[in-house]
Amino acid sequence: MAKIRSQHVCQNCGHVAMAWTGQCPDCREWNTLVEQAAPKPAPKATAGKGGNGRTLPAGTPGQAVPLREVQAARVERLSTGIGELDRVLGGGIVPGSLVLLGGSPGIGKSTLTGMAMANLQAAGSETLYVSGEESAAQVRMRAERLGPAALEVKALAESSLETVLGTIEAERPAVCVIDSIQTMHSSELSGAPGSVGQVREAANALAELAKRLDVAVILVGHVTKEGSLAGPRVLEHLVDCVLRFEGERERTWRTLRAIKNRFGATSEVGVFEMRSGGLTEVLDPSARFVEEATGAQGSVVLASMEGTRPVLVEVQALVSPSELEIPRRVVNGIDRNRLSMILAVLARHARLGLGTADVFVNVVGGVRVDEPGADLAVALAVASAQRGEPLSSPDGRPLACFGELGLTGDLRYVAHADRRVSEAAKFGLAPVIGPRGGERLEGLAPCATVRQALKVAFSGNQTVKPAAAA
Repeated sequence: MAKIRSQHVCQNCGHVAMAWTGQCPDCREWNTLVEQAAPKPAPKATAGKGGNGRTLPAGTPGQAVPLREVQAARVERLSTGIGELDRVLGGGIVPGSLVLLGGSPGIGKSTLTGMAMANLQAAGSETLYVSGEESAAQVRMRAERLGPAALEVKALAESSLETVLGTIEAERPAVCVIDSIQTMHSSELSGAPGSVGQVREAANALAELAKRLDVAVILVGHVTKEGSLAGPRVLEHLVDCVLRFEGERERTWRTLRAIKNRFGATSEVGVFEMRSGGLTEVLDPSARFVEEATGAQGSVVLASMEGTRPVLVEVQALVSPSELEIPRRVVNGIDRNRLSMILAVLARHARLGLGTADVFVNVVGGVRVDEPGADLAVALAVASAQRGEPLSSPDGRPLACFGELGLTGDLRYVAHADRRVSEAAKFGLAPVIGPRGGERLEGLAPCATVRQALKVAFSGNQTVKPAAAA
């Protein structure tokens, strides 16, 4: 009789079946059976009886110690030679860690990892590039445009999990790239590569090997059509760091965000520009994003915070009469539900009715802004587009602002107001409209409500003290 190597476990109730069926025979849920490797037989020794009469397996007791007695050695990070990538990682790659890098096809994931491997190899660290999607010749063709150091990186074109694990065991590299985790498959499972069971088994095996050999592993992952990382959710819990590479293929800008990071902050962002020779770091993203801001109607500059770094981005809005019964709300770079809330606040507290108009909002440059401090910029841009009046100073400079809108129409304080104002002043965009805070900042026109902010913005004189206004 053939040995059973895998089993199918229901992700809802835990029922174990020997074969896949569309519906779980226990909880009756559909499409919840996932193939997993069969566990190894438990030891026969027993430690006693459980509460329900079952025999419990014996185990050797561990030694628990207070945390103050634990010796924590300081680990030296490996610098990738890419400042923006090191910033998002928290200072570099931690040996023995697992990093999951996800992004849309063609966004530049392989280029970014190839550049990092080339820099690490040139710095004296052994590297290994495992490609399950391309042949070694194809990997070389891409590496040729990254410089001579990229050709020194060892490459392996293989999708068999057992072969990849054996190669890592033999080579013992400092950093290994798996491109991609969805192409790895284990002979222990019958599922196709990319299935939930195969991805989970491959990730677990690579995580165990990385911790045991102290090898940093970068897993390149695919994304679904909704933009989320493909594979089981447990994959994001298993790794130490989750990075998302965002941008539009038609644009040259790329942003790298940390969704999860056990060794650093999750709010940092790196900005890149795709060129013929690969990805180029953008050390001053504010200058790139603001240089084309014209101060036309429906355009304002948002002083946002990306981690510890202030970034100025242009927010544009367009309001036009709708021919549809339900007007359109189209956004790019912000959350659509956030726009709906801002429009409701403008209608209730600023008497700005947009119920019969189509509203389009865009963050220029393909940048995505998720912080609530962007509310005021969206509100002012929409108000400017609706009135047909530009929000700019007499010398043509665009208006800069930041702040969170409350449902009562108040303008709420957001963090790092001093850094936002200083960044705007560096480009001559002060004074900046923002919420009132605990400290008085030079170059800030504080406002208490969205109505006051609109009055100050359309007055063309941001030095007016809105607190004294009606």
